[in-house]
Amino acid sequence: LAQYLRLLRLYPVLTKAVTSGILSALGNFLAQMIEKKREKENCSQKLDVSGPLRYAVYGFFFTGPLSHFFYLFMEHWIPSEVPLAGVKRLLLDRLLFAPAFLLLFFLIMSFLEGKDAAAVAVQIRRRFWPALRMNWQVWTPAQFVNVNYVPLQFRVLFANLVSLFWYMYLASLGK
Repeated sequence: LAQYLRLLRLYPVLTKAVTSGILSALGNFLAQMIEKKREKENCSQKLDVSGPLRYAVYGFFFTGPLSHFFYLFMEHWIPSEVPLAGVKRLLLDRLLFAPAFLLLFFLIMSFLEGKDAAAVAVQIRRRFWPALRMNWQVWTPAQFVNVNYVPLQFRVLFANLVSLFWYMYLASLGK
């Protein structure tokens, strides 16, 4: 923990990017393992290594850095002294950041999977609204805690821990 805190202080964006990449990949890996157990398959066979790799790329290049800068932006734009700052931050996150970030997720994952524009449009039409509704259910209480009680430097880590389960859900949408 001390080493993590040191890295977080020295290299905040890189530390958050690496943490996001690892936990995103782990979420996809766990989703595959759960799916194999559900289907009573041998868990050591047919593991799609490209799935965790795609999630690692997304977590490293998008989740970690974008979340870092978004939390800084919220803290600057809506400081704690502003009346109802926590509620305003939560609304900003839930109504603007969440839909945009989810759309980015589907676009980047589709690109990494090599899908064409028509397939991307179909996937987004079919999965976006159910995923966004689930996002609001899962993430609203988590983000309420995060933006109101978690210190700024740990908000991405907190969100990454929730994301571990969230990415398991998103990976299961592809089934």
